[in-house]
Amino acid sequence: MAAPVPAVEAVLFDFSNTIFQMIDLETWLRRVGAATGRLAVLDEPGVVAEISDQLRTAFRLPSVVALQEGRDLSSDRHRGAMRGWWEQVEFLRGAEEQAYRELTAPDAWLPYADTEAVLRALRARGLRIGIVSDFAWDLRTHLARHRLDALIDTCVISYEQGREKPDPELFLKACADLGADPRATLMVGDNPVRDGGATACGLRTYILPAEHRTGERGLADVLRLVA
Repeated sequence: MAAPVPAVEAVLFDFSNTIFQMIDLETWLRRVGAATGRLAVLDEPGVVAEISDQLRTAFRLPSVVALQEGRDLSSDRHRGAMRGWWEQVEFLRGAEEQAYRELTAPDAWLPYADTEAVLRALRARGLRIGIVSDFAWDLRTHLARHRLDALIDTCVISYEQGREKPDPELFLKACADLGADPRATLMVGDNPVRDGGATACGLRTYILPAEHRTGERGLADVLRLVA
């Protein structure tokens, strides 16, 4: 007979689209435009919507799809995947390097409205907190920008480990870093395949809807799950 399920003692979060999100498309495009002398183009009626359509169309091209495979295993692979995508879009063609700098800038990623409150509530309850993320640069810069780094005990990031979720080694490393039993650890994310893979090594998982949100992310439910 299996042992009783222990109380949760640690919580792991995905980063992108779970506790942080990228700035909106128009803001990012305007930053790129300002840095490359193309800002005036964005003031023309319908241009931002047209660029958005071009990005979506380009992302479905077989050549671009192929570049996305394993892109978060290293910074170089991710940069190449983004360049291969953006060079299909007229506004971004020739500005790929600046576009990448704006993507990775410390202030290019923002916490959801409920992120800080939930992290602080978990900390107040004595739980250990980690991040397990498929990400191609040091996301700690974004945590520090918003003064949330002190609330995170460990970050296990794909590009540093040479592995992507759902590889169980990523979840197990985070648990080891926290000194937490995987069976007493909750993984919170938005991808049922990648984040849900934590169940293969004994963690519990909570999957948020994979949807665009501009206000709260719905993270308060995590507090109910660890009560």
